[in-house]
Amino acid sequence: MHAMTIGPGDTARVLGPLELHIGGVDRAPSTPKLLQLLAMLLIRPGKTVHVDSLVHELWNDTPPRSVRRTLHTYVHHLRRHLDPDGTGRLLVTSSPGYRLDIDAGVVDVSEFHRLHRLGRDLLDEGGDAAAAHAFRTALDLWSGPPLANIHCGPTLAAYTVYLLEHRRNARDLWIEAEIRAGNHREMLGVLRSLTTADPFDESLHAQLIRALGLSGRRSDALATFEWLRTRLEDELGVKPCAELRELHRELLSEGHPVR
Repeated sequence: MHAMTIGPGDTARVLGPLELHIGGVDRAPSTPKLLQLLAMLLIRPGKTVHVDSLVHELWNDTPPRSVRRTLHTYVHHLRRHLDPDGTGRLLVTSSPGYRLDIDAGVVDVSEFHRLHRLGRDLLDEGGDAAAAHAFRTALDLWSGPPLANIHCGPTLAAYTVYLLEHRRNARDLWIEAEIRAGNHREMLGVLRSLTTADPFDESLHAQLIRALGLSGRRSDALATFEWLRTRLEDELGVKPCAELRELHRELLSEGHPVR
């Protein structure tokens, strides 16, 4: 049985609170365990998720005595919730587990990964402005922390960490592409905000220092380096990374940060 698109305009979201829109209605259940079960099936659209994987996520090391019967009951309720009219079967039994029978393209994370790959390819080819647009579009798919409305067990917790790392990489590459495209002045406000929120992120500070240097604000760039160096040494007992030290040397020699 092939995965089917659930309908034109139907979408599933995991890059923020989990949502599953079918026919213009959000079919995501409010019951915590049903929502958790749906998330497990949604992160592997069109693929069978083993019963053991579902049990491990929903109950970790403390499953109920009649765990398979309980899981079957949850699946029954989720199936009825997703398809109250009984006109189709999105949630199917597929030994040795269950499958949400939808195309991966319905889920927002699929589009995020596509745009992320596109941005990297464009950046490698020197298409800096187009790469920046691809990364920005990918980041715009996010509405908050992934699976924000779910109490995650071990599998979903690991998946959210995976997604957040990819988001961070897309963000860093977006900033890189914007700077390469000559938009360093426009990025100063963004970078100031990001470094304030994450004061020990050396890669963000390196991008801010580069953008300041390219904008002709050498003294501000040097002051930013000194502020970070002091924080790192006083609070963490470490020196700035090699990239930051190289940028500092370039600023002291009155050169511009390399692009």
